[in-house]
Amino acid sequence: MTPRRFEVPAETRAPTGRTAAYLLGRLLVDPGGQSDSLDRAVREAGVEHVAVTHHHPDHVGAVAGYARRFDLTVWARAGRTGAFAAAAGIDPDRTFRPGSVFPAGDGGVTVLDTPGHAPEHVGFGCPAGVVSGDLAVAEGSVVVGAPEGDMRAYLTSLRRVHAMGPRRLFPAHGPVIEDPRATCERLLAHRLDRERRVLAAVRDGARDVGDLLERAYGKDLTGVRDLARATVRAHLEKLAVEGRVAWDGERVRPA
Repeated sequence: MTPRRFEVPAETRAPTGRTAAYLLGRLLVDPGGQSDSLDRAVREAGVEHVAVTHHHPDHVGAVAGYARRFDLTVWARAGRTGAFAAAAGIDPDRTFRPGSVFPAGDGGVTVLDTPGHAPEHVGFGCPAGVVSGDLAVAEGSVVVGAPEGDMRAYLTSLRRVHAMGPRRLFPAHGPVIEDPRATCERLLAHRLDRERRVLAAVRDGARDVGDLLERAYGKDLTGVRDLARATVRAHLEKLAVEGRVAWDGERVRPA
């Protein structure tokens, strides 16, 4: 079974302004928006279930609409049902956990734990690969920004997927990733390089996020400064947990 991909318009900061929804057998994943082609496919495939990789608007935007129009069973991650309902505008019917299997033919679809970009983030694994949401992109990087983003969890998720060695990753933004291990290695190296820059800036005297932005990025941040600030904060939270800096949420110093 190969996931079927449908680009839909969505409320997203991604350059394309679209999110990829996927059909895995009778499971619809990440309908961030509606499209005629996705409508037809849901109807023709006899889709019965809908779930999301995480609760960001560009992934849940059309969950309620599809669930009501096609009488789909709505799934959410166990322990996160309230957050799901608030984001999607519909209460879940059932819950899943990492390791849960959706029957979908050809071995089923297995839920994989991939937090970091968002605390509830999961992937959906099948023989062809993993529908990976915002875990990875073929080019560039994924935002991991505080307070929702957890940099330690994100790096662990990348390492977990690297160790699994899936055939492909089917992301929410950008093209299908044909070499998941190389992509995970690239993203790990990118994050650790940014972490080194942040830590070096702190040791050189930077004491707040504003100071760190210029030293950690060294490029024009027009249009993405808020995302960069959230990312730096996520790096500081990781470094603080590891005892490498002292960080009170406003001021930072070497530990």
